[in-house]
Amino acid sequence: MTKLLLVLVIFFTTSLTAAQIQWEKDFQTGVANATKQKKPILFIYSSHTCKYCVMLENETLNNKDVVETLNKEYISIISYSDEGDFVPKELWRPGTPTIWFLDPQGRAIIKDPIMGAIDAQNFIKVLDVITREFDNVMESRK
Repeated sequence: MTKLLLVLVIFFTTSLTAAQIQWEKDFQTGVANATKQKKPILFIYSSHTCKYCVMLENETLNNKDVVETLNKEYISIISYSDEGDFVPKELWRPGTPTIWFLDPQGRAIIKDPIMGAIDAQNFIKVLDVITREFDNVMESRK
């Protein structure tokens, strides 16, 4: 019985860990890793007390397909306004959540961010568009 309980605990712990976005510890580390791995960056400026930020994190960013795509194809960074996390001045906007897609040097792939929450289905569509745009940008720099 003890072995079965141990196996179940390990299984559920592993399942929970696997279903989360692998967030970078800060902006600078994320940009450095994106440069090394030649991946686009998802950068979210958020707040723990913002209703739409909480919706985005609890629903969209916990969606299995979103998590899988982000962990495989992107470097993900989140900064919280209410924690005083670093946000480059050129990416700051007076609202949260603010969702940016950046190249490995931290420059915007598209001119404007997505402001507000977005559902998982539409977020996946956006990720597909950004991935194609990123591939075009990287190809043009060769």
